[in-house]
Amino acid sequence: MTLAVVPGYHRPEMNDASDVEAAINGNEPAFSALVDRHAPACLRYATRMLGSREDAEDVTQETFIRVHRALARYDASMSFRTWVMSILINRCRTAMQQKRRRDARVVLDEASLDRAEAREDHDADLRDAIERALATLEESQREAFLLKHVEMMSYDEIAAITGAGVSALKMRVQRACDRLQTLLEEDRHA
Repeated sequence: MTLAVVPGYHRPEMNDASDVEAAINGNEPAFSALVDRHAPACLRYATRMLGSREDAEDVTQETFIRVHRALARYDASMSFRTWVMSILINRCRTAMQQKRRRDARVVLDEASLDRAEAREDHDADLRDAIERALATLEESQREAFLLKHVEMMSYDEIAAITGAGVSALKMRVQRACDRLQTLLEEDRHA
């Protein structure tokens, strides 16, 4: 999204704090700047967490609608990124619960779906294997793994977002790494 020049709005530097303040005061281009800055990471995380680009786009959009509505209640003692990610994670959790309820009513023939996938090259096979392995992880492990190794967040940031303790998060990430390694090894020999 390209920001249009708006009279009375001068942005000498990209800064979450100043953009949040301006957005709270009704400056929509400032909010657009926040969305432009943080939406790609949100979409990336949600896609991997939910396994569907379409679902991830919906959840990301819902997240920024909620961010916009709650912006005046934002607590600057937490980084804006951490706050946005905490909202996104809650939206992802809700979406996964809704998906489980829908899937409980639909029986899929996984073998037929797997056979229908076209294999283009080794990199695509590896990406597919990683996505399948990620999808089999326990949700709390997948969540911690993605935040740590894909979004490159610190354990303190992840703890603030998820409410879990740092030691529990480290254990979740380690277990996720161990499980992914096992699953990818099994996939390689299959």
